[in-house]
Amino acid sequence: MNLIQLEIGYSSNAAMLKIYMYLILVSHRCYALCREGSTCRAADKKGFQRLETVTRQEVSVWSKRTLIGRLREEHVQVREMGLELEALGDLALHVILSKLGPKDTARAACVSNKLRSSASDDSLWSNFCSQDLDLNRPLDPLGNPTPSFKETYQIWREAFSMYPWPLVMRVKRCWGRLKNWLGINFPEAEATLRKGAAEADIQQLETILKVKLPLPTRILYRFYDGQEFVVRQSARGTSLGLIGGYSFYDHLVNVYLLPLSEVILQTKAIIHHLGFSSRSKYIVVAASTYVRKLFFLNCTTGQLHVGTANLPSDGEMMPCVPDRLISSVHDFKGDQQQDAMLLWLEEHGRRLENGIIKLREEENIRSISLFPEEPPLCSTAITNGVKVRASAVFIPEAADLQNDDAKYAFSYSIRISLQPEGCIIDGIPFGSCQLYLRHWIIRAYDRIVSKVNDEAVIGKYPLLHPGEKEFVYESCTPLPTSPGSIEGSFTFVPGRLTDQKGAPFEVEVAKVDLHLPDYIF
Repeated sequence: MNLIQLEIGYSSNAAMLKIYMYLILVSHRCYALCREGSTCRAADKKGFQRLETVTRQEVSVWSKRTLIGRLREEHVQVREMGLELEALGDLALHVILSKLGPKDTARAACVSNKLRSSASDDSLWSNFCSQDLDLNRPLDPLGNPTPSFKETYQIWREAFSMYPWPLVMRVKRCWGRLKNWLGINFPEAEATLRKGAAEADIQQLETILKVKLPLPTRILYRFYDGQEFVVRQSARGTSLGLIGGYSFYDHLVNVYLLPLSEVILQTKAIIHHLGFSSRSKYIVVAASTYVRKLFFLNCTTGQLHVGTANLPSDGEMMPCVPDRLISSVHDFKGDQQQDAMLLWLEEHGRRLENGIIKLREEENIRSISLFPEEPPLCSTAITNGVKVRASAVFIPEAADLQNDDAKYAFSYSIRISLQPEGCIIDGIPFGSCQLYLRHWIIRAYDRIVSKVNDEAVIGKYPLLHPGEKEFVYESCTPLPTSPGSIEGSFTFVPGRLTDQKGAPFEVEVAKVDLHLPDYIF
């Protein structure tokens, strides 16, 4: 079976293979003639015959340029293919057109009445909308219904005609994954996404801030213009940020995407406050509604940066995405455009979809927690029926890159629960157990930088019962270098501290790596 047969999916029908190549050849020749100003009408018999008489040499050269492979030159008879086309069944033609793709299908519609009819089949355009735009309903870019999938595809192409189409499709898939996850798991956050910005809105921002947005970021804002919160959940802010966050002690972070209007206001205020040059190409694109945490997009390089503890004093920032991944951020003609904003949101969507990060509910308030929930980023150990899960997240806004003793900062989350069978000591089950002591060893590389042996955790002595929700607490630690690690154990007693049913026992907390991540959120 050759490559063409695999593409078509009908290995037994050699005629279909010929027709497939014929449609590609004819549609491109027709398109070329139209561009040259020729009068090419689908019903024009002379024009159709002219297309049929493409020389064997032209066919051979063109076929070598396709991904389908070579046709044997001695068997290429274009006129025969034209005759077979008229006898071809609708289903077979539908399959062939679906392999051509939307652009060549639209071109093929100019060739004959039969092709025009087949190319107008809305089920064909339903497939194209699904493949290119991840749409299962005919909707325009603003979410409004349209009469057909064919019209839907046309509207989308016209709306984004100024951008490379492969990049538009990639951004659409990125937002589609995020929207799908939010719709299923976090609809109240999905409702905060604003409708896409118009080109005029983007141009106004560029004029006011004197920047040129990277292409991927422009398209990201064309789909959704950040987030807008109608009602604040508390005096301090909201928990509905698309990026989410973490908390430890009184340090509460929840990051959301700024709409363009807020990008302008915050950029003008913050850049001036930080003393950046008026020609600075940084804009603020994301922020926390609680503790001050700011993300800046460099519109020249396409890199995304986050402020450290030294941001207010000297503008210190850290890159959020590996530099090596950013490319062609202002290239309209290439097909490899990707800036940090797009890469950042794609990675965030991947973590949400794969369950690496999840929702957390506390006091009836839900938010996206950035503490990893799955291995290898989350460790798990079970000792005598006590299960301990542990993970950590880098805290850029607390980092001090000028302090050799505490350059980096990490927060770690500990989740403790009792298995359904209860606490089991020497084969004897107990219906409860209570934490008494904690023991921590913190390392930078392989050097121990801190040891902790003390009572309780954050001032609490959690009492565990089978089937109850996890007891969750967070803390933090500075680290002079990266990578590092934290591990240790808890001392529990069966029963409770005031009514011990047996001897104390140690519960393992498996090692958690503390390292500077490739992606910083």
